[in-house]
Amino acid sequence: MSLRTLVFSGLAVAVIAIGGTLAFSPWNAPGQAQVQTAQTQAEAPPLAAATRTVPTSQPQVQLSFAPIVQAVSPSVVNVYATRIESQATSPFANDPFFSRFFGDQYFQTRPRESRSLGSGVVVDGAGVILTNSHVINGATDVRIALSDGREFAVDVVVEDKQTDLAVLRVRDTRGVTFPAITFADSDALLVGDLVLAIGNPFGVGQTVTSGIVSALARTGVESSDYEFFIQTDAAINPGNSGGALVDMQGRLVGINTAIYSQSGGSVGIGFAIPANMAKLVADAGVNGGEIVRPWFGAKMQAVDSDIANSLGMDAPHGALITDVAPNGPAARAGFQSGDVILSVDGQRIDDPSAFNFRLATKPIGQTTKLERLRGTATDTLDFPVEAAPAPADSAIATISADSRFSGVTVRQLDPALSESKNLPYDATGVLITAIAPNSPAEAMGLQVDDVILQLNDTDIKDAQTFSTTASQRVRTWQIILQRDGRVSRAIVSG
Repeated sequence: MSLRTLVFSGLAVAVIAIGGTLAFSPWNAPGQAQVQTAQTQAEAPPLAAATRTVPTSQPQVQLSFAPIVQAVSPSVVNVYATRIESQATSPFANDPFFSRFFGDQYFQTRPRESRSLGSGVVVDGAGVILTNSHVINGATDVRIALSDGREFAVDVVVEDKQTDLAVLRVRDTRGVTFPAITFADSDALLVGDLVLAIGNPFGVGQTVTSGIVSALARTGVESSDYEFFIQTDAAINPGNSGGALVDMQGRLVGINTAIYSQSGGSVGIGFAIPANMAKLVADAGVNGGEIVRPWFGAKMQAVDSDIANSLGMDAPHGALITDVAPNGPAARAGFQSGDVILSVDGQRIDDPSAFNFRLATKPIGQTTKLERLRGTATDTLDFPVEAAPAPADSAIATISADSRFSGVTVRQLDPALSESKNLPYDATGVLITAIAPNSPAEAMGLQVDDVILQLNDTDIKDAQTFSTTASQRVRTWQIILQRDGRVSRAIVSG
């Protein structure tokens, strides 16, 4: 469960991923396939802005949400995730003084079972459930409970940390057809629309709260790659993570994910992942495919007031291109550093996060229209949506030889991979993508996302050079690597 502290109006405010509180006690209780954007419009079209009305009489004020709740609540489930963690047997285990004089054998750890609580939404009658990634991250056993109390064991089929979404599938449906929810077009939401939040806050059981859409396209909430949240004042609390945010037609408009809070409870500022993004991940789980996202091939920054004034813009908005990947999709489409993207298919772009979200919801192979400002002139370009090129087999290497690097898997850097890791497009080296547990590479202290630049004075520019060099048996290794933006040198025995 992620926790980040910000300074907000002079007060310390936490952004909490609302997966629930861990309780340290036993609990009894596909080949790669392109993900196409399914049609997100529900069978009944959304209400036009002109037809939205407010209550004008006492009988209208006394109308009930009960029909919506009765129709939707069976599609919302409770999610229980069990983890096995290590717990020190002594409170002095981390004290270097006691460790030095008594030795580590006196402070051994023992496994303990913990559980986290969240919510989920049934998206397919065959038993496919959408929830938050942080709810089930690291879990060794995941179960769901329906609103009528029936429990089912599930498998995690998709865990997408970039969106903080995960897809679960029931192992044995026992012949049950699960009530799937209907997705709405989240782009049709307006600030002020009524919404209901359904989930299992604090583990008290399924609960429904009502509110309105307070804001759209919120960014800076969490550290996910696709920040574009719906903000609502419907009460959302720990345990609501992965639950449903629905409209007045009972359609899913968002997946409840995080809250602003000083106390850990709801203060009327909650955030949900829009349904248009959630449906992409849900479709991957239903179809058994891998999520393949578009790649633009350029780095961008927000347009502030100074930049807007220098470009002659009336108001600051858009995504300013600062660097373009050589021969990437953006370069081939004619984009350059200094261009500002103003809209995607007519949807206004306020910042790079908005652009990333809009592009990510476009299907691979489609052509989308991007409005561009260059200098003082605007034009519209047809941009072919394409995925980042898959790495060649020769660009990946796993060390299995009798070596200090045994157990490590690396991938050669390319522009798309470098962009995803916030590295320059021309960066060289190999990126560690996996380390086998209890392997020599793990014991040496290597970490995933380390970039190995040099081994024993040999520049590592590709996976083959790394594989040949790292498989050798030598007395001493001199390693130059980059970790968290810092380059360091280490010497270890062979």
